[in-house]
Amino acid sequence: MRLTPRHILAVVATLLATSPLTALASTAEMTSAAQKLLAALDPAQRARAVFSLAAPEREKWFFVPIKRDGLTLKDMTPAQQDLARALLRSGLSQRGATRAETIITLENVLREIEKDPVRRDPAMYYVTIFGDPSASAPWGWRFEGHHLSLNFTIFDADHVAVTPSFFGTNPAEVRAGPQKGTRVLAEEEDLGLAFVNTLDAAQRAAALIAVKAPNEIATSNKARVDPLAPAGLAATALTAAQRDQLRALLQLYFTRYRAEIADPALAEATGKNLDNLHFAWAGVLDRSAGHYYRIQGKTFVVEFDNTQNEANHIHTVWRNFAGDFGHDVLAAHYAREHAKK
Repeated sequence: MRLTPRHILAVVATLLATSPLTALASTAEMTSAAQKLLAALDPAQRARAVFSLAAPEREKWFFVPIKRDGLTLKDMTPAQQDLARALLRSGLSQRGATRAETIITLENVLREIEKDPVRRDPAMYYVTIFGDPSASAPWGWRFEGHHLSLNFTIFDADHVAVTPSFFGTNPAEVRAGPQKGTRVLAEEEDLGLAFVNTLDAAQRAAALIAVKAPNEIATSNKARVDPLAPAGLAATALTAAQRDQLRALLQLYFTRYRAEIADPALAEATGKNLDNLHFAWAGVLDRSAGHYYRIQGKTFVVEFDNTQNEANHIHTVWRNFAGDFGHDVLAAHYAREHAKK
């Protein structure tokens, strides 16, 4: 369904109605969930699951179905799997957790399409803990597998980093079988299309960076991302209603996470920095063929790409130029701790 501006404003109102929680609730729940999972693992499982916070492994992230370091759901007991999923939910909003869990189930769809039960396995998602989950020192965790890479760095009760953040879907729309009609990232696609179609001719000409959409997100799976050229249409060229629509689109990416994580990120991106945003588009203006967009601010970029498999395969990512894997806050933390000595 094509979303009209009226539908978009309704989405804005719904998203803004979310009541923020305290940062303490999020970090405390993640710490508790990680501690419970580790306590349930045997020594061999713990050896596979735990790395130091400084390990190079922490900055290796992928969104393709390959072998990773960490402990898979497949190698856990059912009770341990429940604890792993509780850790996953501890950092996400309800809508974010639903998206993540449904992305995992799409491996069953691909298994049927490709007749490959080994490569397409919903149990081949890895949990990795970095450091010691506690309130006394920074630590991190990762939940990752095909089309899902969630990277958390917890510094203290009030500071947590959640990028790189990747959600993808293949198929973007399930067209046969028990899950027919499933579109996990429908809002991200539909609101993006609705927004670009509100632009007038001059705005659209400024926003368009390529007639053909790229085959992949520009930032790929690099450990570090430098700011891209601020291509596309500047937010200063938008009407007030269009700025609200752009904010609603961006909010979809942040509100995959709990409110106490999402709200400050959105306030920083769209408050005093709103005029620094740029919206870029490539490809067609509907779902008939490949299309791509990105929203970039001073400190971050969000990308959406749907070109593969005849435009039925979505990749989305949220990156923080200085703060991926918590580099900016970790640097400040270690500087403070060093100054105390």
